[in-house]
Amino acid sequence: MRRQTWINIFFRRSQCLKTTWTFRVAFVLLATLIPLATRSLWAPPFARTLTCQEHLTPADAILIDNFDQNYLLFERAAALHNAGYGSRVLVPASSSADPQAPTLEKAIADVMIRIAHLKSTETVPIQEQLEPISLNVAYQIRDYLRAEQIRSVLLVTSGFRARRAALIYGAILGEGGVAVSCEPVFGTTTPENWIGTWHGMQDVTLQFLKLNYYRMYVLPFDRRAAQR
Repeated sequence: MRRQTWINIFFRRSQCLKTTWTFRVAFVLLATLIPLATRSLWAPPFARTLTCQEHLTPADAILIDNFDQNYLLFERAAALHNAGYGSRVLVPASSSADPQAPTLEKAIADVMIRIAHLKSTETVPIQEQLEPISLNVAYQIRDYLRAEQIRSVLLVTSGFRARRAALIYGAILGEGGVAVSCEPVFGTTTPENWIGTWHGMQDVTLQFLKLNYYRMYVLPFDRRAAQR
């Protein structure tokens, strides 16, 4: 038996197993190549977690989620309006203290409205865009819908932002008794091909982070504050 000394009371000897550089390089290569080789299997389902389920139903108004100022949203809203899914088209846009004063965002929206041949459009004035922007804009839209006695909206929004937009508007507008259905709109980048371009990967990654930020922090915190 090993003799106990004062050194043994404070220190002990142990063996350590370390990996070799061969193992580390092989691990990195496998961790890189396996996702690339199987991207056709996991990439589309992953991207679809960011979009809402398409649910076309007639509503009192069509609401364009005008955050990215995407012309395709106006084009799709025009098609839905012509098909009878909503008699009014709402376009949120930043507004100054004077409602009649022009702003750059309103000017851009007006151009896209004309190009898309949209009729029956109404500008929803957004006075302040404080962080978190999407949440505070949703509250202002809710107040506008209450004043206009609108009880249901068909939300037209960008594809990879759709799940987050539906989550926010569903929570905030739902508190005001407004039913929300969702119509995602995609351009050239879709759930099937986003992994093929750097821009697609950047967009999906950013929307994934924002979705979980709102889902895990913003909305739960906001509801607790409302309860207090």
